[in-house]
Amino acid sequence: MGFDLRADDALIVVDLQVDFLPGGSLAVNGGAEIVAPIEALAQRFANVLLTQDWHTPGHISFASAHQGRKVFERIELDYGPQVLWPDHCVMGTPGARIVSEPLLERAQLVLRKGYHHEVDSYSGFREADRKTHTGLAGYLRERGLQRLFVVGLATDFCVNWTALDAASNGFETLVVEDLTRAIDTDGSLAQAYAEMDSAGVRRIGASDI
Repeated sequence: MGFDLRADDALIVVDLQVDFLPGGSLAVNGGAEIVAPIEALAQRFANVLLTQDWHTPGHISFASAHQGRKVFERIELDYGPQVLWPDHCVMGTPGARIVSEPLLERAQLVLRKGYHHEVDSYSGFREADRKTHTGLAGYLRERGLQRLFVVGLATDFCVNWTALDAASNGFETLVVEDLTRAIDTDGSLAQAYAEMDSAGVRRIGASDI
């Protein structure tokens, strides 16, 4: 299986930020391994888009905002279930910085998400309330981009939700599996793969492109 890149393809790089890499407050195991390969892959795409977690201080998704609660605990919020995270990617802090200057130079769009204090936002398309849209779908349609290759962090949360929403918006969606890394808490990776398969999201390797 091979994919020849087209003018209507886009590479979506999800949340390659300091806090998700080793030494960060929500480090994803192996996250640093995918930075250079993603930089190399991005050179082959005419269209590169980045997402960036950009949380308010004391964000509702942080365990520290809920007295007596622990990191990775699950609670119910007004919009549904929420995993509680360590404080991470707080707007304007070093941990929120995108780690790759080559990707920033290549990017045509950097889409920030999670900046509404009372709702989390994994997906680049819709926040966790599933009602608030980021405008990414409209941007892609206006530019005539139809096939999306998704890479980045973390496979089972922001990559998965972005890919699912891309597919539900009618885009052909492919997750480059070996250019993602997972948190994998309470079976979240297996669940993410099942959701992708059910939604028609294809999982491929970087060597397929």
